[in-house]
Amino acid sequence: MNQRTQEILSWYESDNPGTRTNLARLLNHGKLAGTGRFVILPVDQGFEHGPARSFAPNVLGYNPHYHFELALEAGCNAYAAPLGFLEAGAGKYAGRIPLILKLNNHDVLYDEKDPASAVTGSVKDALRLGCVAIGFTIYPGSAHSTLMYQQLRELSEEAKAYGLAVVVWSYPRGSGLSKEGETAIDVVAYAAQIAAQLGAHVIKVKLPTAHLEQAAAKKVYEAEQVPIKTLSERVRHVVQSSFDGRRIVIFSGGAKSDDKNVFEEARAIRDGGGFGSIIGRNSFQRPRAEAIKFLHTIIGIYSGETP
Repeated sequence: MNQRTQEILSWYESDNPGTRTNLARLLNHGKLAGTGRFVILPVDQGFEHGPARSFAPNVLGYNPHYHFELALEAGCNAYAAPLGFLEAGAGKYAGRIPLILKLNNHDVLYDEKDPASAVTGSVKDALRLGCVAIGFTIYPGSAHSTLMYQQLRELSEEAKAYGLAVVVWSYPRGSGLSKEGETAIDVVAYAAQIAAQLGAHVIKVKLPTAHLEQAAAKKVYEAEQVPIKTLSERVRHVVQSSFDGRRIVIFSGGAKSDDKNVFEEARAIRDGGGFGSIIGRNSFQRPRAEAIKFLHTIIGIYSGETP
């Protein structure tokens, strides 16, 4: 185990050997093994957005095995998915890639201003499927946020007792925020802090804009001249807000986007001290060969092999 991996594991000093071992598995798998950087493939979009919206652009994606194979061939650190997709392939691909079971999910069949995901899996499911971690989404800003925080606390306590790591998707959303506010730098930094305070080992947030949503926070950002002009500065601030960089913070890829834009975002994450990307639709909605090339380019940016 190299020095960088040992350094990151030292940040989780209260965790038991099982959890630290599973964190090490995340850190030491794939093409970025040992670098402290991450590229994770998440495929929860079939549940979250619907099958056609998710997989019609590349019909191979309807097959759960396709995503295991894509993550393996690309050299990702891990593969994250809901219960059904993992159950459909965990046996065949056992031991070949670290798995993260997403324990809650939300559909779009009912349009609601204040989202609340349903718990769709259990810690015992994660153990049965050989996962290294559980995943859980919270929506800071939703009227139901306190319920989600309580659910996460209970599931995290159980997961950690069994030696699993905890990955938290912290996505500000709800009637308490404007649409622009969902990715405002003060709100995203706050969401990352909330996830860290709730015991997350790995925190997933969206890339922040320079918008400031909260009037009280805006006064402080301006008075203290917090650097948020560039994307790399905003990434650095989000990482700083996660226990001064002592928690792993990765950034979501979002909807399918122009390659040049995605690569520039990866460079900003790297230069701002972010730990990597969790990229779903931007990868699996492409033809396989193109997706592999795309993911290898992002991995190369994080490893330093690609400028």
